[in-house]
Amino acid sequence: MKITNLEAFILESPYEIKPPEGSDEARGVKHCLLLKVSTDDGIIGWSDVETSPHVGLSVINAPESGSGVFEGIRSLVIGEDPFDVERLWDKIYRGTIYYGRRGVAMQVLSGFDIACHDIIGKAINRPIHKVLGGARRDKIRAYASTLFRPTTDAMKTACEFYLKRGFTAVKFGWGVFGQNPKQDIKLVAAAREALGPDVELMIDAGWMVERSAYDSIELCRALEPYNIYWLEDFLSPEAYEGYAKTKAAGVRTRLAAGEQEATGWGFRELIQRGGIDVIQPDLSRCGGFTQARKIIWEAEHAGVDVCPHAWLTDLLTASSLHLNAVLPRSLFLEYNVSENPMLREIIQNPVVMDDEGYIAVPQGPGIGIEIDEKALKRFCINV
Repeated sequence: MKITNLEAFILESPYEIKPPEGSDEARGVKHCLLLKVSTDDGIIGWSDVETSPHVGLSVINAPESGSGVFEGIRSLVIGEDPFDVERLWDKIYRGTIYYGRRGVAMQVLSGFDIACHDIIGKAINRPIHKVLGGARRDKIRAYASTLFRPTTDAMKTACEFYLKRGFTAVKFGWGVFGQNPKQDIKLVAAAREALGPDVELMIDAGWMVERSAYDSIELCRALEPYNIYWLEDFLSPEAYEGYAKTKAAGVRTRLAAGEQEATGWGFRELIQRGGIDVIQPDLSRCGGFTQARKIIWEAEHAGVDVCPHAWLTDLLTASSLHLNAVLPRSLFLEYNVSENPMLREIIQNPVVMDDEGYIAVPQGPGIGIEIDEKALKRFCINV
């Protein structure tokens, strides 16, 4: 089997993206990048990638440079065997190393790696969790991943909506959080009151808000009465010492981070220097399944939990289900609840949550998600 093409599709939402004005749901991302890997056997692999789609497209389509280190990714993979994921990962990493190593080159490499695993699963008629070594569970507890609402009443209304949908865990992040520390605590208090004591509540504090380690410690202590499950990304991605200082202060709350991190060695830095309790690799940014296997080992060796970040279409959701299935210990599946037809309508067989708040791990070949290419064309702006 040989790869015959790598195509990128930029999708555009019909909605302008802005924070919720009341209890309404967020619209999610404005643009989304989908990758399609075709083979001479007619088997196709798909992935979505959380990156800047327009930049990602240029990384794929860039021509050969002749130097071996400034290459476009398509030129590196045409004619290759998609089963050779380890060798291909290294070839792309080295072939883009002068402009890559992190950022969009790593993110497109991640998507390509996911698509290759999709092809492998389809070729052998097995789900990806079989390719990864076998599932330890067949369903994963989902949490609703959403933005903060601007008022306490809107927070309560939103929580009631997620409870009615069957979620047993909710994460609020970004939005207005960080603009007014006293209001931040009131919003969290409102969420805890509405959710009750038995529903898990997570907070994504937003690393774009300027905080010191001292601020982070104060925030953790202020949130402790509300029994949040974790506080996520409250410092910049490289602030390893700041995370470590926060942990060393004796805060009770779990500290979570890592959605911007990549590679096994990158997560080793985050774990060892940052003292993080829960690492959050995003499959479409961390290096795909090939690096996720190494990241899991780093976490297991250090005794920390892994909870994949996933905030795009059901391609990434389902891929994260497979990763959760093989983890020694699974916490949650992040489920993007944003109202966005661009993300929903391109999926022929969306994942479905049961009455107890769990989503089944797909058992079909590959990722187990089928793309509606007619719907894709409705949102695509680059073909």
